[in-house]
Amino acid sequence: MSDIILHQYDSSPFSEKVRICLGIKGLSWAAVDQPVIMPKPDLVPLTGGYRRIPVLQIGADIYCDSALIVRELDRRFSGPSLFPAGNRGTANAFEIWGDKVLFQSAVMAIFGTLGDGVDPAFIKDREALSGQPFNVAAMKALAPFALTQIKAQAALLAEQLIDGRPFLEGVKPGLADAAAYYNFWFIRTFCPGLIDRLPDLAQLDGWYDRVVAIGHGARSEMSPSDALAVAKAANPITLDTLPGDAPMIGKRVTLAAADYGRDPIAGIFAGSTHYSLSVVRDEAELGAIAVHVPRLGYSITVV
Repeated sequence: MSDIILHQYDSSPFSEKVRICLGIKGLSWAAVDQPVIMPKPDLVPLTGGYRRIPVLQIGADIYCDSALIVRELDRRFSGPSLFPAGNRGTANAFEIWGDKVLFQSAVMAIFGTLGDGVDPAFIKDREALSGQPFNVAAMKALAPFALTQIKAQAALLAEQLIDGRPFLEGVKPGLADAAAYYNFWFIRTFCPGLIDRLPDLAQLDGWYDRVVAIGHGARSEMSPSDALAVAKAANPITLDTLPGDAPMIGKRVTLAAADYGRDPIAGIFAGSTHYSLSVVRDEAELGAIAVHVPRLGYSITVV
């Protein structure tokens, strides 16, 4: 049985980002397929209410948000680094750009193109997730503009490859490649024909094909019930705490995303790093579960 359990679904763009990182590191992992929309009865007992996908599970430790997941994979497991150039700042910049700027353009182009073909249940779910209207009509109107933005950003990526390097940071792939790639994968998967190839940016198409060839590592399948059993049989890891956060140790807090999917995660503050915040929850059927979120983009409140 794999130590790495990824709660995901195959069409999830952020899951694809993580899957490519698993491929770069050559890791074996188990996929637990979760529903695309709520309810998610086999996920929220692990996360304490967090509903976004993907979620990484290692024993009784639950890592939320792809930004933290990829760093935990790189921290825990040997194999090729997700930061092959040794410059984490560059990879971080690519990731923030891919997850925010390029992703928003991709969403607008995809759902604007799909238009009235978007499932009403999906629309309702994403409105609950974001707290804002999922305005398909507005997306349809803005889809041509979004496509121009995507092509302009593709040209910027192509400039990074102009010297003939195979990957964005050099001769080896890393997080930067995964973070840029998954947005083009997202568009090509959901809207075939929209931007399948970029003939005037041949270096970008070549790069895309090289990332595809990396694959997803060694994937197996696991049932949600088996994943819950793994959590029940394990104990959370021991955590360190930054000195500035020490006054919160042992206090009840809530963690929440600042952008969307703000469902609070309540628990006892248990640790922190410059990149993460952690709580331990006592789940009735599972025992002690540690939930970890990124520090960047998440709030912590003492209750």
